[in-house]
Amino acid sequence: MKIAVAAEITPARTLIPILEKLDAEVIGLAHGNGASEILFPYCSNVYSIGAGRKSGVNKRSNFEILKLVLKDINKTRRILSDSNVDLVITCGNAGDVRKALSASKLLSIPTLHIEQDIYNPIEMIAFSNIITAPSSNYKLFLEEKYSLNNVFNIEGYPMVDFINRKELLSKDEIFMRYSLFKDYIVVVLGGDLKYEDIEHLISVISNLEFQFLIVPFRFDENYVNSLVDSDNIHILNGFIDLPSLMKYSLCVIYGAGMGVTLEVAVLGVPAIKILGFHEKHASVDLAKKVGICISNIDDIPINLDILSKPNSKMLIRSSSKSINNIISIINSYENNISCGGFNSFYKIWNARSVFR
Repeated sequence: MKIAVAAEITPARTLIPILEKLDAEVIGLAHGNGASEILFPYCSNVYSIGAGRKSGVNKRSNFEILKLVLKDINKTRRILSDSNVDLVITCGNAGDVRKALSASKLLSIPTLHIEQDIYNPIEMIAFSNIITAPSSNYKLFLEEKYSLNNVFNIEGYPMVDFINRKELLSKDEIFMRYSLFKDYIVVVLGGDLKYEDIEHLISVISNLEFQFLIVPFRFDENYVNSLVDSDNIHILNGFIDLPSLMKYSLCVIYGAGMGVTLEVAVLGVPAIKILGFHEKHASVDLAKKVGICISNIDDIPINLDILSKPNSKMLIRSSSKSINNIISIINSYENNISCGGFNSFYKIWNARSVFR
């Protein structure tokens, strides 16, 4: 069997524990910075299929975005066609999933999508042959909300295994790499924030007596840097070993989804998840379950004084089972499972409109 996996940097971490156990040749379809480096040891070849949109003041028009997406879909189609792939695996709800599933549909290649965001999936999963969910409740939600009839419960999060086994840098190595001189707080600017939130967030933390390390993630580094007027706030550029950086932080403040939520939970780092525009999200459910504080931006100073470490024992116990369940699904797959199709596509599209 020959499998292609499409991934940005966080979904790549979900896929690695699965790829380690698969008896198959794998090619990687890397999306954005950092994904290629993570996928490379597990793939015979890794190809770039473009990058995600970074948020900033100067946003592209919808027409410009459409042209870029169509160009990347065509590039992905050519890669899959030339590689004679039997199955495409995706994870997440970003452009990599849209491009890989679109290209696979054009070529009639079977697909398996690992869904973790639940309340805000990407619309193209409607055309995936198999969709997995991390619990029976989420499986039922996807079936009832979006009329998807091909959802399998894998009973956990594969990415937890990757985080739990990851070899981290030492505290001394982190301090040396980032030229740190005192303890710090990590701030991750992810997909739960809009660019108009960033100035507000930086204004709030500028008044606090801590050293802050900002990871721009989905936001333009120059834009974020232009908002900073404090010696206590530093913007980190390029590829960041985020798990190691977070491990030794006083706490993590983040406006991101499932990936960072799983990381801070497994690492046992006190954290504040900013209540962004994704108020209903699987990562919010998980944060509440493991004891991560959920806060609006204005209440961050107050909540910094009452943080505790999250409890990830339940996540770690179930992760191995979820990996084995996905392997079993792949190995027993027969190309006779119908997808949700356009009915599910429109239901997901309409549900996502609240976030646009």
